[in-house]
Amino acid sequence: MPRKKSKRILIIYTGGTIGMMKEHRNHTLVPVNFKEIIRQVPELLHLNCKIDFHASHKPIDSSNVQPDFWEELAGVIKKKYNQYNGFVILHGTDTMAYTASALSFMLQNLDKPVILTGSQLPVGVIRTDARRNLITSIEIASSDRIVPEVCIYFSNQLYRGNRSEKYTSSKFDAFQSSNYPALADAGVNIVYNSDFIRKRERKKLSVQSGFDTNIALLKIYPGIHNDVIDSTLRTPGLRAAIIETYGSGNAPTAPSFVKVLDDAIKRGIIIFNVSQCSGGTVDQGKYETSVQLMKIGVISGRDITTEAALTKLMFLLGQKLSKREIQKLIQKDLQGEISDK
Repeated sequence: MPRKKSKRILIIYTGGTIGMMKEHRNHTLVPVNFKEIIRQVPELLHLNCKIDFHASHKPIDSSNVQPDFWEELAGVIKKKYNQYNGFVILHGTDTMAYTASALSFMLQNLDKPVILTGSQLPVGVIRTDARRNLITSIEIASSDRIVPEVCIYFSNQLYRGNRSEKYTSSKFDAFQSSNYPALADAGVNIVYNSDFIRKRERKKLSVQSGFDTNIALLKIYPGIHNDVIDSTLRTPGLRAAIIETYGSGNAPTAPSFVKVLDDAIKRGIIIFNVSQCSGGTVDQGKYETSVQLMKIGVISGRDITTEAALTKLMFLLGQKLSKREIQKLIQKDLQGEISDK
């Protein structure tokens, strides 16, 4: 029986713990090159795929990620798209969910896997999780069972990228997807959850860039001053704000609090309501404490994550759309980031 033609996979190294090794002289973590990764993870040589490597000019700590980084990353994928069957992005964990969400909105008509992965320990450490995460990410990216999505793979789970969040800094299973099932579970075998994987697009890849960062994030908490909210919502150039509310979208009912939000909406600010809870959904009007938000025009984010809400708003604001179009699209499921009503 003839052997299957091997797939071509591009590893894109941006930085992060997964691509670091301890420098023995100073005991500091320094970036490694692809040859060193192969030396540390020789199993890569036995995978039935051809692996190429692309590194950012200057690897960065993911805490320094900005929207221009997302555009650069999308540009690499666009340029190399027809040459490879899948892409694995090595990325720091701190902002991985933001990057995955942003890429999901930028890479439209995707029909190949784009998998972000990383690790909690550097590749050269004995107990590192880097080897397993890297090997399995490449296995999935080169599988005949194509997952045409921007995903995050971490600790045996493949998640939709714009449904993911980092929830712990001390465990190997650092990510979770509370409101959407895993796309695949990697145990002895890799089991794909086909019902939850997006269908392949049969259109040409379209990469849409442009982010407008004139947004704010406000977390509601007991004792928050209206002046703090008001001053934030009066930031020069501000176009939209996300408010992280309690439970299913609840917030204080004090008239002074509601008035601050109402005044901002009347000035043209889009207010997007996202829950502070990892799981569950915003259901404005379910309780008295959210009825007023609905009445003044606060938009429900339903079960979207904060990471996806932020990047989606930045993306839509950057597309030169009218306010009415943005208000409509922010409530619509564009790339699997939000459940239908």
